[in-house]
Amino acid sequence: MVSRIDVRERAADECREQIREDLRDISAGETATIVAHHDVEAALYQYQIKRGETLDWQYETAGPDVWEIRVSKSEHSGGRTGLTEFDVREMPPRKRHSVLLETFELLDPDEGFVLVNDHDPKPLYHELRSTRGDIFEWEYTNRDSQAWKVEIRKTDDGETEDDDEVQAKFDVREIPKQERHPTIHHRYGNLEDGNAMEITSPHEPRPLHREFRQRYGQSFSWEVREREPGRCRVRITKGGQSSTDDEESSQSADVSMDVTEELDVRDLPPAQRHQQIFEAYEQLQSGEAFVLVNDHDPKPLYHQFEAETGSEFRWEYRQRDPNEFRVLIGRDGATESDSSASETTKAPF
Repeated sequence: MVSRIDVRERAADECREQIREDLRDISAGETATIVAHHDVEAALYQYQIKRGETLDWQYETAGPDVWEIRVSKSEHSGGRTGLTEFDVREMPPRKRHSVLLETFELLDPDEGFVLVNDHDPKPLYHELRSTRGDIFEWEYTNRDSQAWKVEIRKTDDGETEDDDEVQAKFDVREIPKQERHPTIHHRYGNLEDGNAMEITSPHEPRPLHREFRQRYGQSFSWEVREREPGRCRVRITKGGQSSTDDEESSQSADVSMDVTEELDVRDLPPAQRHQQIFEAYEQLQSGEAFVLVNDHDPKPLYHQFEAETGSEFRWEYRQRDPNEFRVLIGRDGATESDSSASETTKAPF
């Protein structure tokens, strides 16, 4: 029996191979601990896909220097037919795309999995099409609001563009017009600060740029990397300082506030969310704001802010999607003695 699988001294390919070999030696009901210098969850999904076995795992340590994952093999492993389910509903939203894309890369032709998600994963479809081309099949098998299921099967190896500086790429020329902006905002919302995405379009997407300024203030950078007839490539970096020369900058009051950060609390336990939000507000100076990202409408906070801070706070919705609400929360000290301040705050009703 293998009780410890230490892959800290292994290269990425060797790491995955050792995990697969050692897990094969584990009998149903037995447990092993994987120790690595990076998250190896994608390798566990790959093992299930290739072996048709069911694993259960729990993180003992989750970085940043060491990952320890306790893995057990289900008593009912083996003998399964059909594609393995890849349920990401309990996975932090920011982690989903990277793990899904890595798992897809590890597939051989004709292999696949059933993605289970809590919303329509269409943005992943567009990202795969933009970066991998037509080398996969995508078929919805369930569209329930709490359990969307899609069979994803790789049909060819294709070629992958490696770019360590960019975490996501979209060619919007391949995306239906009505789905372009929602897809890009969804993926941007799941980027970590400092990460970047690239968009290729027939021309510079100025309407999208204006939307970004309205939603995210100055908390991103927008850089045109390539411009030629019929093609424009833009890199958007989250958390960067805006480097735009867009003459159509918004004149609205909320954009005039300095957005200091984007506070994404979706991965935090509910009990910690309010504490983080109010701590972020306390650190604001007059004229500063942050963008709150939550997985449901945070309108109870509005009434708490109103009761505790009076007219100095600003509250404005930027986005109202089922699993992603964005609200600009700011400190408008310049109008603290002016009753008009409360009138410009948009109440969540």
